Amino acid sequence: MASRCWRWWGWSAWPRTRPPPAGSTPTFGGSDEVRDPNATALRNKRRRMQVRVKLGKFQLLLDIQEKTPQICVVGSGPAGFYTAQHLLKHPQAHVDIYEKQPVPFGLVRFGVAPDHPEVKNVINTFTQTAHSGRCAFWGNVEVGRDVTVPELREAYHAVVLSYGAEDHRALEIPGEELPGVCSARAFVGWYNGLPENRELEPDLSCDTAVILGQGNVALDVARILLTPPEHLERTDITKAALGVLRQSRVKTVWLVGRRGPLQVAFTIKELREMIQLPGARPILDPADFLGLQDKIKEVPRPRKRLTELLLRTATEKPGPEEAARRASASRAWGLRFFRSPQQVLPSPDGRRAAGVRLAVTRLEGVGEATRAVPTGDMEDLPCGLVLSSVGYKSRPVDPSVPFDSKLGVIPNVEGRVMDVPGLYCSGWVKRGPTGVIATTMTDSFLTGQMLLQDLKAGLLPSGPRPGYAAIQALLSSRGVRPVSFSDWEKLDAEEVARGQGTGKPREKLVDPQEMLRLLGH
Repeated sequence: MASRCWRWWGWSAWPRTRPPPAGSTPTFGGSDEVRDPNATALRNKRRRMQVRVKLGKFQLLLDIQEKTPQICVVGSGPAGFYTAQHLLKHPQAHVDIYEKQPVPFGLVRFGVAPDHPEVKNVINTFTQTAHSGRCAFWGNVEVGRDVTVPELREAYHAVVLSYGAEDHRALEIPGEELPGVCSARAFVGWYNGLPENRELEPDLSCDTAVILGQGNVALDVARILLTPPEHLERTDITKAALGVLRQSRVKTVWLVGRRGPLQVAFTIKELREMIQLPGARPILDPADFLGLQDKIKEVPRPRKRLTELLLRTATEKPGPEEAARRASASRAWGLRFFRSPQQVLPSPDGRRAAGVRLAVTRLEGVGEATRAVPTGDMEDLPCGLVLSSVGYKSRPVDPSVPFDSKLGVIPNVEGRVMDVPGLYCSGWVKRGPTGVIATTMTDSFLTGQMLLQDLKAGLLPSGPRPGYAAIQALLSSRGVRPVSFSDWEKLDAEEVARGQGTGKPREKLVDPQEMLRLLGH
C-alpha cells in the first residue's frame, strides 16, 4: 500500500548523528524497539536531532528524539483517555491530551450524576495514564480557537479527535425558546459544575416538570429533581445547585416518550433506582402494558429483564411495606408512553412555559424498524418546567475536518477520518452519543489500534515532529496559558479541602477564571 501524502511542518532539520542510508525509508513500526519493548540498549541509543521550527515570525531550535512518535488527542473525557491509554502501548509514543476546560475527565466529571460516585472511579485509571512519563495533559486550550487542527497535524505525526458531544438536539417545535424550557444536557451541566452552565438558574417553583425523553439522562434528571436534598448533601453536587434544589417545589415529574415500554432507552439499574427512590412513588398506566407479556418472550435478555420490571411495577399489587412507602410519598414520577411533543404551551401572559401539547401515537413496524406515527389525537400536559432529553450531538471543531451535520459525527472508517490521512476520531464524535463508558472504552481502543497499525505500516510521517514544543510556542504567542496535570492536581486538592468542611467529597470549582487565579495564571 502506498504511503500517504502529508504536508510537512515549515522547518529545516539536521541530524547530529549519521543519517540513514540513501534510499532507506525509516518507519517507527518496523524498528527493533517496537518489536522488542525490552531492548533497553536500543532505546538508549535513540538518535536526537535539532530541529528549527518556523512559527510565523518565530523560529525555534528544538531538541527532538528522532524515533518518538508524537501523537495528540483532543478531548480529555473517557474517549480521550482510553485512546491515550492504548496508544501508550507503543514503547516510544508520546501522547499529548488537549482539553478546552482547565480540568480533565470530561463527561465523567460533568455528566455522571453526583449520586453515582462509583462510576467516577474510572478517574483513578485516567490519572495513572496522565502520570505516565510519555503522556501530558494540557487544559485551557480550545482546539479550533486557540490552535487549529491543521497546526496540530503539522506538529504531530497523528491527531485523534475525541472531544465528545458538546451540544443537545433541539426539539424543533414552537415554544421551545420560552423561559422554563431548557435541555437536560444544560441541567446536568448545571448541577455538575460545567462552567458554561453555572449560571443556568432553573426555576423550580412549579409543581410539575416534564422531561421529553426516556433515556438514562432523563432518569438522572428526574432522580435529582425528586431526591430529598439531604440525600445529596454528601455528594459532589455543586453548592449552588443544592441550594436551588432545597427550595424546589417540584412534586411530580413526567417522562414522555414517543414509543412504548419495549422501546425505552434507559437501563434497568437506573429504573430500579427510580422505583426505590425515597419519598417518591411511580405512576404507570397498566393499559400501556397490555399484551406485553407475550411480546417479551423473544427479546434479548437485558431488554426482557427491564420490561419485566416495568410490567411488575405497573400491574402487580405491592407488598404491605412497599404499599405503605408509596402511600406516604410526597413526590411522584411517571412514564407517559406513545406521546410526541408538538408545542410548548405558553402561560396566559406569554412569558414562560405552562405545558406541552402532545400528539398521541401508535407503533408501526416490527423490531428495530418500529416507529411512532400520530393517531390524530392531541392532549395537553400542564407543567412549569420542560426539559428536553432527546439526545446529545457533536459540533464541528474546525473547518478543515469533515463533519456530517445530519448524523452529528465525523465521517470515518474504524476511527480513520475519511480522506484526511493521519487524522483519527474516537468516542461520541466517532459513532454518535450512544452507549456507556465501557462502550467508549472499546471504541477508543479500536481507534488506538488502527492508528498504531498505520504507524507500523509506515503510513504516517517517518521524520521527527516537534509535538507540544511547537504548539506551546504558538499558544504563548497568542496569550494562552495551558493548565498541566500537576496544575489540575492543585485544583483537585483545593476542591477536596473546600468540601471537607461540609462533609462532601469535594466542592467543585465552577469558574475558569477563579481556577486560573488559584494557579497564578
